[in-house]
Amino acid sequence: MEKENVRREYPLVPLVAVGVLLIEKKTKSVLLIRRGNPPGKGKYSIPGGLVEIGEKLIDAAKREVREEVSIECEIVGIISVEEIIIKDKRGLTQWHYVLIDFLGEPRSIKIKPSSDAQEARWFHIEEAMKLDLTDATRRLLLKIRKYLLGEESNLMMIRI
Repeated sequence: MEKENVRREYPLVPLVAVGVLLIEKKTKSVLLIRRGNPPGKGKYSIPGGLVEIGEKLIDAAKREVREEVSIECEIVGIISVEEIIIKDKRGLTQWHYVLIDFLGEPRSIKIKPSSDAQEARWFHIEEAMKLDLTDATRRLLLKIRKYLLGEESNLMMIRI
């Protein structure tokens, strides 16, 4: 893939990014990383990042998981699509992402965080809800919580 020099802060156009909510059904756990870079530096989030030029969304999602936590995963479907727009004090758009989040299942649960992540680990869904999460991650976890706990048998998503 081609690496582009992209201006993330005060971008000229919205940036397309992917995230992967990895779940471990047996232990009712989710994989979270503590972000090492803004926006959301220091908060917990799901692995993810920008889609590279010429890269398919699913390939970008799998690559980001490999890069951030060193495991392979299977992508099950799209669980969320949203915009993240953060304005500065002057009202200028400081950050603008179009975020496509996927539900994924890990091939292995043994993880090794990269330099992008201050920390990476599996959290039981109830423990995860108590963490300092990015807003987008909190919305995803609220969506998946009942499914993981067996309170709902179906999860709204677009299967791939």
